[in-house]
Amino acid sequence: MAGHQPTTVTRATQVLGALLALGAVAAVLSVVLEDALIRSWAEHNRSVRKTLEAGGLDAVKDSSVHIPAFAPVAVVLFVVIAGLAMVLMAFVRAGHSWARTCLTILIGFTALGTVAGLRTTPPTVYVVFAVLSLLIEIVLVYFLYHRDTAGFLRASDRAGSPVD
Repeated sequence: MAGHQPTTVTRATQVLGALLALGAVAAVLSVVLEDALIRSWAEHNRSVRKTLEAGGLDAVKDSSVHIPAFAPVAVVLFVVIAGLAMVLMAFVRAGHSWARTCLTILIGFTALGTVAGLRTTPPTVYVVFAVLSLLIEIVLVYFLYHRDTAGFLRASDRAGSPVD
């Protein structure tokens, strides 16, 4: 029953909520600050930097260079990861240990993507968000593998059916 869930499962759910909230803000900022993302990308791209220096951001946008679609990718990526994470957390809360493993893998790939994104030298606000998200992901994995969470999932497995 829901009352038998340990505090660590509740905390994991709350931490996931914080991670998803941070991701939502980052996705919205990708739309709002798309020009800053394009500028940062252009400044660190040798073939585009000259165009940026000569004519500014408008020259880059008007050039034949293919500019990465930062905002649509960020929004779609957030929606997909958030949906999958919420479904997996629901299964964890119901006592399915396999969902903890899947959620951990999802968080791991998300962290890997975050680190890869940092290699593109994004604007400072995104670096701050990335560092925050990595810290939150560590806390989430801690709660997912805490002794109390593991015991809850083992008890559910032993019972032969998920805990409601």
